[in-house]
This record gives sequence, C-alpha cells and structure tokens, in this order.
Amino acid sequence: MQTDFQDIRDGIRALCAQFPDEYHRKVDEDRAYPEAFVDALTREGWMAALIPEEYGGSGLGLLEASVIMEEINRAGGNSGACHGQMYNMNTLVRHGSDEQRARILPKLASGELRLQSMGVTEPTTGTDTTQLKTTAVKRGDKYVINGQKVWISRVQHSDLMILLARTTPLAECTKKSEGLSIFLVDIKEAMQSGMTVKPIANMVNHETNELFFDNLEIPQENLIGEEGKGFKYILTGLNAERALIAAECIGDGYWFTDKVTAYVSEREVFGRPIGQNQGVQFPIAEAYIEVRAADLMRYEACRLYDAGQPCGAEANMAKMLAAKASWEAANACLQFHGGFGFACEYDVERKFRETRLYQVAPISTNLILSYVAEHVLGMPRSF
Repeated sequence: MQTDFQDIRDGIRALCAQFPDEYHRKVDEDRAYPEAFVDALTREGWMAALIPEEYGGSGLGLLEASVIMEEINRAGGNSGACHGQMYNMNTLVRHGSDEQRARILPKLASGELRLQSMGVTEPTTGTDTTQLKTTAVKRGDKYVINGQKVWISRVQHSDLMILLARTTPLAECTKKSEGLSIFLVDIKEAMQSGMTVKPIANMVNHETNELFFDNLEIPQENLIGEEGKGFKYILTGLNAERALIAAECIGDGYWFTDKVTAYVSEREVFGRPIGQNQGVQFPIAEAYIEVRAADLMRYEACRLYDAGQPCGAEANMAKMLAAKASWEAANACLQFHGGFGFACEYDVERKFRETRLYQVAPISTNLILSYVAEHVLGMPRSF
C-alpha cells in the first residue's frame, strides 16, 4: 500500500525535505508551533485537501488526507500540529449550511482562516461525551455558552473552533445522545467576550488547553446543522480523527522501523552488526508486520468513510492497531539505539514521546475494546 497515491507521497516528501530533522528538533526544544511548516502545507494546498473544489479545495477524500498525514510523520514531522483542520473540515463540509460553507471554506482553503480546534472533552466527563456539562442557552438571536473544556488543542494557533454543548437538559431528552448541538466559534472574538484559555504544559510539544466559558454569546447563525443533533454530527469528525490518527501512527511506525533498521545494520558490537542477531531482528520485524497490518485496516476505514458507509468499528480498530504497532516499533527503535536513543540529535526520543500519546488520545484502548465488544460482538454494555 505504500506505493498507492504516489503523487501525493512524492509531493509531501518534497515539501518535508525543506524542513529537515533539525527544524522539528528545534521546534520541540523551544516548545514552539511549527508555523513555517504549517504555512507551507497550506500554501501548497495540502491543508485544503478535503475542501470541495467549488470552494477552492482539492475535493479529495479522507483516504488521500490520511496519506498526507502519514507522510508528514514518516518524514520525521508531527501531524498533531495541523491534523485538526483535516478532521474538523468534514463536520463543516457534511453538516454546515450552504451559507456557512460559502462564507468559511474558501478562506480555509486560502489559509486566511484556520479551523484546527474541536471543543468536546470536559474535565468531569472525559470520553463520556453525552454527559458533558457545557450548556448553550438560546436567548434571542444568540446562544449563551457556560462551562468548561479540557485538552482542547491548537486553540492558540487557530481562528475557528468546533464546539459541542448541550442545548437541551439531559433530563428532558429521550436519549442521552440527543440535545447536544455544534457551534462554530470565532476564537479571537470569544477570548475578548467570555472564553478564557489556560495552556496545559505536557510531555510532548503539543499545544493543548483548558477552556472556561462565562456567558459567551454566539450568533445563532453559527449553529451547525439542526439544534440537538450535534452528537451524530460530531461522530463524523471523530471517526475521521481516528482514521487520520491511525495513518499518523503508521507513518511513525515506518519512521521507527526505517531508522532502526539502518542503525542496526551499521552498528557493530563484538565484531559484527547487531542487526545480524535474531534477538534484534525479530522485534523489529514483528513491529513492521504489525504496522503493515494496521495499514490495511486504515485503508478500509477510510474507504468506508469516503463511501458514506458506517465505519465506527473500522476507524476504532485502525486507530488501536496502528497506535499499538507504532509503540512497539518505537520501543524497538529506542532499545536498539541504546544510549543514543536518548540523545536528542537522533530524534528517536522525540518521536518516542510523540507516538506514545496515541495509546491514550484521542480515545483510549479500553474504550475501543468496549466499543467492539458491545457494537460488533453484541456483548452486554459494560458501562
């Protein structure tokens, strides 16, 4: 599958070659945002891959978008700085009004605006999304937002945010998944009128934040789709997110296996390359096999998504398999580099930290297992 979409792969590799390891290493060291890199991706049209052609985009599918994300990570970069625009895009494209698409999509395509953030997770509810406490109350021609969000990424480097809030109290809903709505938030405007952003320092260079809403007013025209249908809409973005994260982990997995294979083939100890030892070969080979297998599930999840078919199981399984494979590859890469694996100049420790995140986010392994147990295998709900 690595030869599929070779034109996209060649284009991303050529762009990434302009941003060598030293660039990403310095960005990580400075805890900075890769502005120049994201600007270059935007300028060459890659960030507009999912925007329909009539709005200035490429009109590509999630599969092609996943290849873009994969290649960024395989080249040594970190798609976490920009992948939000990819998976948030489909929520707007699929569920936004004609007016919203006409007003916003061309500006996203040109780079005038960025849509990198999605506000869903909350401190007290985590992945139990239907229990979220942030409310949006209709008052005249506005919605008034109150509540709190956490682990909301790229807020400080985005112009717009997709926000999920409860518009109907849970007690008044027939189903707990009802009564949630999606809004488009102008971040800079919101920070001046009721939204407070508190950065969260973390082990990877990933800009993420806690958000506080205090009577933030949002125009009713910023409601995406129908009021109360937001949970169904947000799944469009979440399934896309999981498939894209899977692709990024696959890119990481190939980066680690490429890196460690080259190193162990050259590194000599006791008069022979350490890669000649089966104790070194086998963990690397097994990690590579798992990456390739996860790659196939990623393709299947994206195929179903692009065809408009149910893909929740495949997107979840792809994410779990790919995250597991990249982590095994990361462990092998670090282990067989020995002390050099901990040296920043080799980039292994940076990529090791980055790929570890996906065992936890955007959905944990245990949640995926419970989803498959209930929705695929038909076992009783466990929570």
